[in-house]
Amino acid sequence: MGFTLDKVVPWGRSYDEYIRMFGLTEGDLVLHILGCGDGPAAFNSALSKRGGNVVSVDPIYVFDTAQIRSRVSDTYEAVMTQMRKNKNDYVWGRAIPSVEQPGNVRMSAMEIFLADFETGKQEGRYIAGELPSLPFKSGQFDIALSSHFLFLYSAHLSAEFHLQALQEMLRVAREVRVFPLLALDSTPSSHLDFVSKHLENHGFGVEVKRVPYEFQRGGNEMLAIKPVYNPVFERDCAKVRSPSI
Repeated sequence: MGFTLDKVVPWGRSYDEYIRMFGLTEGDLVLHILGCGDGPAAFNSALSKRGGNVVSVDPIYVFDTAQIRSRVSDTYEAVMTQMRKNKNDYVWGRAIPSVEQPGNVRMSAMEIFLADFETGKQEGRYIAGELPSLPFKSGQFDIALSSHFLFLYSAHLSAEFHLQALQEMLRVAREVRVFPLLALDSTPSSHLDFVSKHLENHGFGVEVKRVPYEFQRGGNEMLAIKPVYNPVFERDCAKVRSPSI
């Protein structure tokens, strides 16, 4: 059976949240960015309006605006009920002062997405697809981002799935950033050590970095992955590529 919208709980993050979740700098924002599992986030729309170069991939993009909007409406109150029930699991402060505020932030982000969705699809900025198999060429992007999917659903997705997903993101981008590193129960993901060691053993630098964002209590770190630069290897490759004199 194919992907169905009734399995999805759309919950979009804002442009500002993306900046803080992934520690994105002005230099990062001029690069070619891929968002994996972006759903109804505002990041693509907002960055594109600022002249950025970003593509989002998510299985919900196979549906149209009206269908996605309807699903947002159907699931919104259930999500807010769970948040009120588990309010002690979140950090309340100046950015999000009360339990009702996240709903306002999320709905604003999703409205920005919905207003941009059809245009973005026509421009190739929203593409239907999902990990661990992406419809892109190797090395097509500079940075690939994954928000609130990998590690968060560790109880539902195996360590092997996480590894395959990260390897696929590293195939299409020269750097990968994942946020958060906690599971849904706010404990550190049991898959983090497994995938980190595997990637390190295969030539990647893996670093846990603190970011200026925390809403899920304890969720203020991202995983950053990129190939380790080996000057000896690069020198040897250059010799092979250079014609002999």
